[in-house]
Amino acid sequence: MTVPSRILPLALVAIALAGCGGAPAPVASVPNAPVTKIDELPVPVAADVVNSTRTALIGPFSELRVEVFNVPEMQQDILTDGKGNFAFPLIGTVEAAGKAPSEVAEEIRGRLVGRFVRDPKVTVNFKSSLNPLVQQAMSAFVDGEVKRSGSYPIVGHVTLMRAVAMAGGADEFAKLQDVVIFREVEGKRYVGLYNLEAIRRGNYGDPEVYPGDIIIVGDSVARRRIKDVMQVVPTLLAPLFYQL
Repeated sequence: MTVPSRILPLALVAIALAGCGGAPAPVASVPNAPVTKIDELPVPVAADVVNSTRTALIGPFSELRVEVFNVPEMQQDILTDGKGNFAFPLIGTVEAAGKAPSEVAEEIRGRLVGRFVRDPKVTVNFKSSLNPLVQQAMSAFVDGEVKRSGSYPIVGHVTLMRAVAMAGGADEFAKLQDVVIFREVEGKRYVGLYNLEAIRRGNYGDPEVYPGDIIIVGDSVARRRIKDVMQVVPTLLAPLFYQL
């Protein structure tokens, strides 16, 4: 399906980016501020990748050094599995993907204290990682109607479907036809509208996501925020892309 080019008011995207709150402002309140339809979302350049780095996050196949002070049997070198998880003595599985080492250390401490160790002092540090991008905190944020919203490391080739799966998948009431990717490239903001059901059917390819992307899996609130766009094309048989 070929979707004709359109110019949409910037207020539509402002509404989409705004948090929950009062009623959206009328579209006419931002005159002469166009949103231009484009053929595809641009790929981030090197400068965008650098700008997206934050505190190093743990990902799949990260090598960690975990130590509990004065408890030798709890000083271990650990390799996370393909989901970024690992097993630790006494407490079992630790879900570390998308977390900083300090966060994982605090979680381990909380699960040990009182039950197994009186006052554990836990440290977690990177030894190395399968991909240096993990240590650069290359992450995308997944939100909306997913089971575990949050930041997830983007290591290697990660598609939209996989990013949603990393967040636990869509929940029972998610509107899979209303999925949005926000992206900034060279200081310009872009938005892509996708239909996960159409991707699953093979109507079009599963797009790659990049560090710094914000992915919103639609619900009734998200649909209201972009309702004017969706009224133009109520069913996304092909993705739509706009430069803000």
